Amino acid sequence: MNLSFGSNYRWWAFGAMAIGLFASVSDHGSVVVALPSISNHFDTDLPTTQWVLIGYALTISALLLPMGRMADIVGRKRVYVLGFVIFTVGALAAGLSPSVEALITSKIFQGVGAAMTQGTSMAMIVSTFPPEQRGKALGLQMSMVGLGGVAGPAVGGLLIDVADWRWVFFGGSVMGAVSVLAAIIIIDSKQVGQPTGDREAFDWLGAALSTGAMVSFLLGMTGGQRLGWLSPLILGALGSFVALMIVFVWWELRAPSPIMDMRLFKRRLFTFGVSASYLSFVGMSSVRFLMPFYLQAVLGFSPLQVGLMIVPSASMMIIMGPLSGRLSDRFGVRLFTVGGMAVTMSGLIVLSTLTPSSSFILAMVGMTMQSFGVGTFNAPNNSSILSVVEQSKYGVISGFLNLVRNSGNLTSIAVATVIVTASMASMGYPPSLAEVSVDSDPGLIAAFTSGLSLAFRFMSGFIFIAIVASYFKGTPIPPEKEIVLQEQPARGRTPA
Repeated sequence: MNLSFGSNYRWWAFGAMAIGLFASVSDHGSVVVALPSISNHFDTDLPTTQWVLIGYALTISALLLPMGRMADIVGRKRVYVLGFVIFTVGALAAGLSPSVEALITSKIFQGVGAAMTQGTSMAMIVSTFPPEQRGKALGLQMSMVGLGGVAGPAVGGLLIDVADWRWVFFGGSVMGAVSVLAAIIIIDSKQVGQPTGDREAFDWLGAALSTGAMVSFLLGMTGGQRLGWLSPLILGALGSFVALMIVFVWWELRAPSPIMDMRLFKRRLFTFGVSASYLSFVGMSSVRFLMPFYLQAVLGFSPLQVGLMIVPSASMMIIMGPLSGRLSDRFGVRLFTVGGMAVTMSGLIVLSTLTPSSSFILAMVGMTMQSFGVGTFNAPNNSSILSVVEQSKYGVISGFLNLVRNSGNLTSIAVATVIVTASMASMGYPPSLAEVSVDSDPGLIAAFTSGLSLAFRFMSGFIFIAIVASYFKGTPIPPEKEIVLQEQPARGRTPA
């Protein structure tokens, strides 16, 4: 049987890419669980060990745009397979690392491969399915991302208990190798985006500017709380980000073959859809970051119990992604984008009512509502964005959407941390989340909870703006008209 051209090819192809999605997402969650064991093994402090994750995340975010564009130029399968080869070798090297410095270096190398796969997988999945099933395809992708996010910490914890932390990385290398084989055997280059004709030039200057801008932004956002937002290093990093972004936009508007076609932002649906996506992650990530502190330090639950409490809300992403994606293909996206964000905002408002004496049921209801809303929103919103993008740009836009997600996550955590620690400081307590534990003074717990409530109210404001953007962004181009869009030149044209 020729899997590449069988009648069920799209499902074989999705299965192959689903393995890769699961491997990439679960790897992150399992490494988070392994950090304390790694710190103990190498006798290093936790801030140093955290660079295993920070270096990996910085590399991915910095390279998403260039790798997505590279995939559009040289072929998506080629970049995807090479990316998982690098991912696999990096994971193996991480497991064999003799020092924490070698481990951090291996994870940075692995991050290069992860950027190559994350910048192409969405484009490959969407290209495999017809336009009228794009929402379903993106929903299925989200389901695999959610499944990997739930399974990663559990699998990582099991491997550490049965063997040791090195097997977290060895397990990732095995999954990476399976992903490489599945992609080589099943995926057809032509059906996932293989360029024909003369190859476009790669915009090396644009790649350098975008990489520098993202590294500056991410370093500023991750180091602001620790070093102080007014410290010279942080101000320099954020100032460099602004300067590099200005130069990047200027260059991209003049480059003959830009990394990112800035004229896409003339399309209202694209601009409003991307803005709503960023704001949705700003609202969502603060919950995932702060609620474990509340459940453990305030309500006194163990880490295992907290993990079990988070499963129902995480499952909403797995369930609602495919469901809302499929339904949006039939009934349009506005109901699901506006409705999803409305439920998310309601969940945040519920969480903003938490007190030190609240029931864990109230916390679970708020988390589940918030996750339900985000799961309902994402696939239809991404589908609408891609409806006004030429297929030749799917790779770089897929990378861009992943970059929007990563940036929103970091912004959310940074802003929420500032609000909570400022509230703690205003009530006379040290402005540090490290002070929050089950043994903390009741007054400190009250100060933390007050800050948490204020942070969630503040985040609900971002979600309200996302609701407005989703309502006014317009109607996606119907599938039958997208064929015309793909055939028209990209520059100087704004779809109706």
